[in-house]
Amino acid sequence: TGVTTAQRLAGKPVAAAILEQVRTGVAAFVARHEYTPALAVVTVGATDAAEWYSAQLQKQSVAAGFGFQRVALPADATAAMLCDRLIALNGARHIAGVIVQMPLPPHIPQSIVEDTLDPRKDVDGITPVNAGRLALGKVGLFPATPSGGIALLKYYGVPLAGKRAVVVGRSNVVGKPFAQLLLREHATVTVAHSRTADLAAVVREGDLVAVAIGREAFVTPDMIRPGAVVIDFGTNVTPDGLRGDVHSDVMRVAAAMTPVPGGMGPVTNAVLLQNTLRAAEALAGETGGAA
Repeated sequence: TGVTTAQRLAGKPVAAAILEQVRTGVAAFVARHEYTPALAVVTVGATDAAEWYSAQLQKQSVAAGFGFQRVALPADATAAMLCDRLIALNGARHIAGVIVQMPLPPHIPQSIVEDTLDPRKDVDGITPVNAGRLALGKVGLFPATPSGGIALLKYYGVPLAGKRAVVVGRSNVVGKPFAQLLLREHATVTVAHSRTADLAAVVREGDLVAVAIGREAFVTPDMIRPGAVVIDFGTNVTPDGLRGDVHSDVMRVAAAMTPVPGGMGPVTNAVLLQNTLRAAEALAGETGGAA
């Protein structure tokens, strides 16, 4: 028997399709309201990764027709300073979306952001209000990475209703929200994690396996049911470049799999901009927006 190779679920075409819709939507919004909605990115303490990410996001925002505002606070900024900036952004009419880069320096609790940021501008879905809306099956702004996972699966026509899905990882950023989004698509969802007994046997149950555990090549071919669809949310920086949480040999077992790099990465920012447009529409009082 020849070695079969999984279909590569590349993120670029998915991102391009989303961004095309966003571009059209922003142009129509500007025509209706006569102002340009903007995305604001707040950083506390400049790291290379934060600089790179902000630059990428700025490029993509401008290409989609949004305004862009970079708020760079020094590493020794106080919680009160961050709070003041967020309150100002909450009140700025043209700012439709606000992202605060995590992690924050140790002296500033993340709860400051979650409690201060206007949920209507929370395009990364981190506030308790949006987390609650997601859990209750309501409309809201949900985290971009897991939302991008659903967008990618739909783009490639992967059926979800009635399927057994195993999500490995239970973070508030990816694992938990992805499990809740899959429930909305009528999948039967198991959330597994580092303390799951006989993890391999649990993961092997999945028709769909999504991994967001932050450990390079953690999921190996023996853990995957032949013919399963695998979504790798991992982004582990190694001497050999970016690597996922799923071992590359899983490609020989799975029916389809997202590569790292080139899988979920491009889709995440596209969904952030989609959320920003939805936030702008809702803030402008249009129905069908996010609020």
